[in-house]
Amino acid sequence: MGYLPFDDNGFNCFFQLISRRYERASTIFTSNKSYGEWGYIFRDHGIAAAILDRILHHCTTVSIKGDSYRLKERKRQGLIPTSHSL
Repeated sequence: MGYLPFDDNGFNCFFQLISRRYERASTIFTSNKSYGEWGYIFRDHGIAAAILDRILHHCTTVSIKGDSYRLKERKRQGLIPTSHSL
């Protein structure tokens, strides 16, 4: 979530999907954006609040800090300098 903003049709479809799955099925989301930034992803803070209301009602949030796996791999390959190699 958050790599590209949703257009009007995209967030409408996403809202319908979330509404239909609400309290019926589990859904996993990954994002590098905080919940507070979702209003910008959907270009509408009201829609984002409605979506988050359904998502967060029975959720468990796991926040992972640190480099992504892709960044770690690039550092391991020497394609990006690490802090100790500077």
